[in-house]
Amino acid sequence: MMAADAKALPGALARIKMKGERRVGEIVASMKLENTVDRDIASEGLRDESTVRSATVDGVVDTGAVMLMLPEDVVGRLGLKTRSEVAVTYANDYRETRQVAGPVTVQIGDRVTNADCIVGPPSSEPLIGQIVL
Repeated sequence: MMAADAKALPGALARIKMKGERRVGEIVASMKLENTVDRDIASEGLRDESTVRSATVDGVVDTGAVMLMLPEDVVGRLGLKTRSEVAVTYANDYRETRQVAGPVTVQIGDRVTNADCIVGPPSSEPLIGQIVL
């Protein structure tokens, strides 16, 4: 599939952070995540509601990022399928290709949206980009 350029990681973060690392001025939001396909199938009565894969994670709000980025282990727990690849540009201008998975339903407070996500390294910090915001 064609790769699309996206500023997937923030200008404020020069590297992918591991969970638990915090910087002064960071805004962190709790996200409820659900496998959108699981929910759709359950809504049609073809899957038990209790089997809808979901997770609640904290993510760094990053207005410098375009897409949502979730760690590989969270993507796996949600059972999201790889949909494409995207070229990402880091704050230090390093570029690499990362997988895109989804769809995932994201709830932050009272707001809910469906989106794809960039698959980050295992145990990396989830990033909430502009599309989800």
